[in-house]
Amino acid sequence: MNCELLATCSALGYLEGDTYHKESDCLESIKDLIRYLRHEDDTRDVRQQLGAGQIIQNDLLPIITQHGHDKTLFDACIRLMVNLTQPAMICFGKVPDDPVFRHHFLEVTSHLQAYKEAFASERVFGVLSETLYNLLQLDWEQRQEEDNLLIERILVLVRNVLHVPTDPCEEKKVDDDASIHDRLLWAIHMSGFDDLVQFLASAQSEQQWSLHILEIITLMFRDQTPDTLVSAGQSRSAEEKLRDSRELESLRQKEQAEKRSRTFQRGTRHSRFGGSFVVQGLKSIGDNNVIYHKHVHSFKNYTHDTGKAVRRVPKRHRQAQECKDQRRSALNVRLFLRDFCVDFLENCYNHLMYLVKERLVREQTEQHDETYYLWALSFFMAFNRGNGFRADLVSETMTIRAFHFIERNITNYYEMILTDRKEATSWSRRMHLALKAYQELLLTVNEMDCSPDENIRQSSNVIKSNIFYLMEYREIFLTLLRKYDETKQPQSYLKDLVESTHLFLRMLERFSKGRRNLMVQRKRVRQKKSRGPKKPAAVETSPEALEEIWKVVEEEVRGSGFQLSESLTEGLVPFDAASETPLEEQRTEAMVRVQDALLARQGPMALGLLRAAREVWPEGDAFGSADVEPDEELELLKQILHANLPRSSPPELPADDEDEIAELEEEELASVQVSEREFNYLDFIKRFANPAIVLPYLLLLKSYSKNTAHTNHCIARMLHRLAFGLKMDALLFQLSVFQLFNKILNDPAAAAYGELVTFAKFVINRFFAVAAKNNKAYVELLFWKNVTAAHEMTEGYVSEGVTKSPAWTEEEEEELRRLYEEHRHSEVPDIVETLLPLLSNSNRTRRQVVTQLVHLGLVDSAKELKKPKKGTRIVLWTEEQEQELEMLFEEYKDSDDVLGNILKKLTAKRSRARVVDKLLSIGLVSDRRQLYKKRSSGAHRKSSGKGMTEEEFLENLTQGFAEDPVDGEDEDDEAEEDDEDEDEEYEEQEKENSLNGSSQSLSSPLGSRADIAPMVFALQQEGLSGPISWLQNSLLKTAKDREEDDFSQAVPLVPLAEANEDAMENRRFLKLLRKLGLRAPADEQEMFWRIPAKIRPSQLLNIAAALGSSQEQPRLDEEQVLSRGPNKESQEVEQEEEEEEDPGEQRAQALRDLALTRKKKQRAAKHTDSSPMTTEDGDDTTERSHKKTSAKRSRVLDDDDDEEEEAEEEKNGQDTTAGHLDGNNDADSDGEDVSAPVKRRRKMVLIDEDEDED
Repeated sequence: MNCELLATCSALGYLEGDTYHKESDCLESIKDLIRYLRHEDDTRDVRQQLGAGQIIQNDLLPIITQHGHDKTLFDACIRLMVNLTQPAMICFGKVPDDPVFRHHFLEVTSHLQAYKEAFASERVFGVLSETLYNLLQLDWEQRQEEDNLLIERILVLVRNVLHVPTDPCEEKKVDDDASIHDRLLWAIHMSGFDDLVQFLASAQSEQQWSLHILEIITLMFRDQTPDTLVSAGQSRSAEEKLRDSRELESLRQKEQAEKRSRTFQRGTRHSRFGGSFVVQGLKSIGDNNVIYHKHVHSFKNYTHDTGKAVRRVPKRHRQAQECKDQRRSALNVRLFLRDFCVDFLENCYNHLMYLVKERLVREQTEQHDETYYLWALSFFMAFNRGNGFRADLVSETMTIRAFHFIERNITNYYEMILTDRKEATSWSRRMHLALKAYQELLLTVNEMDCSPDENIRQSSNVIKSNIFYLMEYREIFLTLLRKYDETKQPQSYLKDLVESTHLFLRMLERFSKGRRNLMVQRKRVRQKKSRGPKKPAAVETSPEALEEIWKVVEEEVRGSGFQLSESLTEGLVPFDAASETPLEEQRTEAMVRVQDALLARQGPMALGLLRAAREVWPEGDAFGSADVEPDEELELLKQILHANLPRSSPPELPADDEDEIAELEEEELASVQVSEREFNYLDFIKRFANPAIVLPYLLLLKSYSKNTAHTNHCIARMLHRLAFGLKMDALLFQLSVFQLFNKILNDPAAAAYGELVTFAKFVINRFFAVAAKNNKAYVELLFWKNVTAAHEMTEGYVSEGVTKSPAWTEEEEEELRRLYEEHRHSEVPDIVETLLPLLSNSNRTRRQVVTQLVHLGLVDSAKELKKPKKGTRIVLWTEEQEQELEMLFEEYKDSDDVLGNILKKLTAKRSRARVVDKLLSIGLVSDRRQLYKKRSSGAHRKSSGKGMTEEEFLENLTQGFAEDPVDGEDEDDEAEEDDEDEDEEYEEQEKENSLNGSSQSLSSPLGSRADIAPMVFALQQEGLSGPISWLQNSLLKTAKDREEDDFSQAVPLVPLAEANEDAMENRRFLKLLRKLGLRAPADEQEMFWRIPAKIRPSQLLNIAAALGSSQEQPRLDEEQVLSRGPNKESQEVEQEEEEEEDPGEQRAQALRDLALTRKKKQRAAKHTDSSPMTTEDGDDTTERSHKKTSAKRSRVLDDDDDEEEEAEEEKNGQDTTAGHLDGNNDADSDGEDVSAPVKRRRKMVLIDEDEDED
């Protein structure tokens, strides 16, 4: 022992006889020991040295028994003992694999076992019980924090002592003898500590100790079984006596059989003259027969493996080890524990289990604490069944919540077995506990069915209807049997699983027989087809194919004049900048890319890659010299095409990674559909006809001699259901099964297994009956068979290979051709479904008809006859539907909303796009704009100016402007309704665009600034200037990042401000985003809109500039109108007359321009009379504004302007425009009153047209 530790232990005191004399500094020494333990190393050296010095036996226990009145010293001793009795598993974290640490682990365990023996004293537990009793007598108001800590430490100390594992090799105790654990339990009983435990479990004011109490109770009954406690002190029942007599009879029969076999093997002569024999038909290592040198009677045990070394089984393939065996404690201990169980069930069980369950659900416990709950549930419910069943004593755990809790834990434990493979054994034991709890719930429900109380039987029916209805509970045993793994789960687990399955099926059979229409829930996991990119097909590289490819490529390159477009050259990069391969070593890969482009018949791209690679690797002239001629480039491309270049295969993912990726894809693509269907018991049993389920049963049957009679009955009953009930006896036609049957039939104690013997004879007789008809039956014995193979083995094989459909006769082909020609133009939704009932051979399937149509050349591909999916839009129009559409169009063609009225009245509901296409195809309308919504007649007359003079029109321009926003809102509401109708169609188009990668949406903003400007202005009128600026800044930042990084990826638009979040819910703002080419969330995995990766930085700058110029557009347009002369006005009026189709709208626009011109002349005259300087400044400002406007327009169309110059010019333009507007406001406010409302109305009309176009 370390000298410091030795000195500290010596300073505690000394034991003289039975009296302990403590030193003056005893308390400080105990605190020093606690401090030493806090700083011990990984080998737990301090703990080992204190254990070797027997500090608990010689010092600490005498101190608390003789000096317990010193409260401070008593607390310190309890603290130290709690630390010293800590389980070795907690000290080391797990059982160490390293031999050195394993030795330290075993040393600590041996010291703990010595501590446990020392604690098996009534005097020690008497002191602990007395102290705990005094603390519990204190009310909550009087109890201090130190008192609560001492209560918890005493409970933890008792828990630690009870947790210490026994060492059966050291104790060498037999059943009914008192072990150390029994002596400890007896000390707990004699001291009255068990009464305190029951008080803590039942008291309402002591709920915080519920988990500690449950752990103590679980460890007290660790070595017990409910059956042994129930039968303690009672005479054996008739059933037990019968069971014991059967066991004795089987043992006697085995013994007699062994005696008879020894008698037959023993010859009349002594064994020294055994002789030598030649075994006919059994070859030795050479070509000769085997020579046998032993007695002839022992030849049946001969095998070629005799004398060979036993093959070592890898650890991962070894069968899982069983847990330690149960032992029977001393009778007085069993009687005390039986009384404890009775009192606990009556007073504590429901209350304690409720508290623990709530803490488990709320996750207020330590890891794996649910195992104590599962053990207590199964143990005490089993004891209640055996000790005069009373349902009210276990009502807390007889609920659907309990079934759900256990089922969830079973699923979780199985998943952890697969993921945490190093701790698979521990997870398997926890899974076994959960299975036993589930089995006990079923046994209790079955016991409730036999209760004389009608209410209890009714409650049982309610529980059964729930567990049989839900698929999770109904199919849990199917899943567990299919997933059984003998290397991770012991045979005891399989035994409980088989017995639980037998009980569940028996209950389900009885429940379903009494009900005709039993509805159950069904969940189907529907796998969606993955839209991932398919592997490209291999290109044919024969010389003839390469020559054909070269002709196409050469023609394409010569046709382009060896000139490449800028859009093609910008995106061509001959190397991979992100690759770990050095740039110089990527030269071959660049040449492979050129060859791939040539094989894909993309001549310009191959030429662009060649030129780009020449710039990166100019040395060596591998890609041609710097001054290469076009013809030489063409010849170089031809050489690359015909070259045999080394290609690197893509790296293969490890098997684990591929499985993980496949699982993730399945999770993302799987959708669960819940439905109801009528339950059929026979169909449910058919799901057990699977080799994966039969194998565990046969594995358990191999140990038939060790199984109980009930276990063998469960196995035989299940196999009988499959072989006799389902006529699937061929599932058991397997050589290993027959070998097992042979072992059962030849067993000397076969009379004790009458059920198994009868079943084995039945299966073997059935096999020989099948073998008489099927000459391949003996070969089939070598393989496990599924349902199809088993059916073919007994009923006959359909074909030797793939099942072929019956051939088509000439008459059937002619009939099919004739029917197809008759109905090909009938425009029916599915022509195959129309042809099937008309065929003379009604046995033809849809696939056979489609295949024959393709074979006859009537259709080019089976895709043309693809069955329409349910819920898709109706595409084909019948004559009646076309006539109905024409009538509706004639009826509503003069209404304000032609298309809306037609959609409401159509009998066959179709989308807006289908109706519009049909109206265009039959010539009822010539342009989609004719179907747009029209404004109200009053607004139309007011805007067109029909029946009004110029003066009346000018006077009315300033009237009713307060009503315009209201009208605009009404029109907006109508437009929103239209948008809601078109949402589905638009989303489909968006998905197609995103999948196809079309660039139309990316280029549309650059060519439709006139459409963007009114949309931005309308959003500004709604108060969305801030979100528009946020959008513009996001586009500019993304463009800058892509220019710097030379790397593009989709950038999400994350609205952090509340105003931006509101804007992302605005329909008009989202329409602007679509117009700009931004991408909506693709699926439920995405939350935000994104800037697509395919938009180049220059395009982003143009879009941002368009947004910026659109913000200035209303003011600039007004200034331009005021600064235009009559010639410009007439020119623009003529242009508008060419663009507009409504003559009333043309006249209204002309009158507006005329009014603005007159007001401008009046204001110019007024300025000239009052202040000429202001007029000149205003003119100069107007000219500067016009110049800035034109400069800004040219900047939008130019992709190569510098960003800093753009910002500076935009800032100057804003300042100048602001000064000009201020001047106008000071000079004359009437001009603004006249022009602004006119401009606003014009913008509103443009917005409506834009929405209709969308």
